[in-house]
Amino acid sequence: MAYTPELSESASATLRRISWALNQPMTKTMNAIFEKIPSLMDREKVCETCRDPSACNICGFNGKEAA
Repeated sequence: MAYTPELSESASATLRRISWALNQPMTKTMNAIFEKIPSLMDREKVCETCRDPSACNICGFNGKEAA
């Protein structure tokens, strides 16, 4: 089961507005954001500091498409 943290009021408002701009539900928009983030961050740093190597096969930072 995926961990589902609550969003702050500000984060929720931002996500809602991005969703409206993309004409997509918030759930799909959040997934799209998380698919984009690995291209914006230092993958090596993220992997070096990872505390859960059991999820490498599905993680966006591993450089491979998730199955």
